Amino acid sequence: MIPHPPNGEHIDDQMVKIEVNLDDIPGEWLGYVMDLLFEAGANDVFYTPIYMKKNRPGILLQLLCSLENLNKMKEILFRETTTLGVRYYPLTVHRLERKFLKVATEWGAITVKQGMLNGQIVQTAPEFEECKQIARTHSIPLKKVYEQIWLAIGQEENLE
Repeated sequence: MIPHPPNGEHIDDQMVKIEVNLDDIPGEWLGYVMDLLFEAGANDVFYTPIYMKKNRPGILLQLLCSLENLNKMKEILFRETTTLGVRYYPLTVHRLERKFLKVATEWGAITVKQGMLNGQIVQTAPEFEECKQIARTHSIPLKKVYEQIWLAIGQEENLE
């Protein structure tokens, strides 16, 4: 189990951003590499299409991880991709306080994550995997699940 950052608002100044340019890797490998990086403790992994020298299309792989996971990430990148070099540099992340609540819908309760800045809610997001499961189980559009959650959240805010 990968440890998550604390839920309280905080500044994390022990982060690293790692990136590599890839122009000769099969697309099928990219998802596998992403899985390995997350399993090894990456906080985020993302790909961006780029153009490299000689106008070759390529992929910029970027990831965020704690400084303590740097060597694990480099090892995965060197072993599992076609890169010959890895760039990395320190990064600071300001993380919002996180609160979780359950919102009742006609299909059952769904977890909603709220981001708090100085005690004020500034972000609200239903847990996607729970919404997706309800949509599949009940053969309804995903957007219908989200609509009911947003409606329920609005009603709860009006009660406060």
